[in-house]
Amino acid sequence: MINGIFDSHAHYDDKAFDEDRSVLLESLPEKGIAAVVNCASDLDSSATSLSLAENYGFIYAACGVHPHEAQEAPVNFIDILKDYLNKEKCVAVGEIGLDYHYDFSPRDIQLEVFEKQLILANEYDMPVIIHDREAHEDTFNLLKKYKPKGVVHCFSGSAEMAKEILKLGMYIGLGGAVTFKNAKKPCEVAAMVPDDGLLVETDCPYMTPVPHRGERNSSDFIPFTAEKLAEIRNTDAQSIIDITRENACRLFGVTV
Repeated sequence: MINGIFDSHAHYDDKAFDEDRSVLLESLPEKGIAAVVNCASDLDSSATSLSLAENYGFIYAACGVHPHEAQEAPVNFIDILKDYLNKEKCVAVGEIGLDYHYDFSPRDIQLEVFEKQLILANEYDMPVIIHDREAHEDTFNLLKKYKPKGVVHCFSGSAEMAKEILKLGMYIGLGGAVTFKNAKKPCEVAAMVPDDGLLVETDCPYMTPVPHRGERNSSDFIPFTAEKLAEIRNTDAQSIIDITRENACRLFGVTV
């Protein structure tokens, strides 16, 4: 069994886990899961993520406002986030960024909320967890402007863009998408990211890897992603897990 898995991006506050959340979470350590960062999407889920982190020793929280929820953020959302960032188990500002695929929030509001949170992260010297969907240019321009430490999760850009992200000192997060049949870009990225620039994630309950695609995702499916990454990178799955755990611990400032 693969051990020491650090899932750098999960959403265990999602309603998909309402029926068996506690049972599932309690089972993860015995399945080789060493740590999980639970990422928020708004202020409510930030509070829930912190609650999960307080109740489970291996869970850490990322607090922030997702681009989908940007237009719902109250005027004082930064002040509320400051309180969350001061909590011991909060390790990142996230999930934040831009989403021009769905445009659930107007783009000008997405940009404003994203930029304010980048400034906040730098003020608190905390890493950011970046969501970028079909907004590569605007996302990169703001990352280049503020140069935060952090990770672009579920990376969907080109290998060329990945090189530019890495030059900023940020990490590339890869998950179940590398196992999909049409995963040309993620696989190209997986082949070129250096060992010290890679993180693994689930984005659960979404992005479930093959052979479980269509099912609810969870951290215990990461070995399937690790095996695919190992195949691409000519190594073994446990080595992928060990490398990415060390990277995640370094980025989020935790020891597991």
